[in-house]
Amino acid sequence: MLFVIYAKDKPGDGSARLAHRAEHLEYLKSQSAMLKTAGPLLTDDGATMTGSMLVVEAADRAGAERFAAGDPFRKHGVFASVEIHAWRASIGSVSFA
Repeated sequence: MLFVIYAKDKPGDGSARLAHRAEHLEYLKSQSAMLKTAGPLLTDDGATMTGSMLVVEAADRAGAERFAAGDPFRKHGVFASVEIHAWRASIGSVSFA
């Protein structure tokens, strides 16, 4: 089952994101079997990262929650909030089959 992880950074704390970015990216690479796509949320001008959006494949919500809990951004308090939603790709050019 696919899950969207939608995480918003704490406002005005871009330095924490940058400080832990390498560790975050290594974590994502280590979880490549689960990770379908990921990227930063941005301000409208595309200049500032404000959070993260990831799509993971997990057997159940608990698996998606474990994935999210293991993210160094979450462990180091970069995120103000994290939402996890079951999701189905239906329209568009992205295929997760």
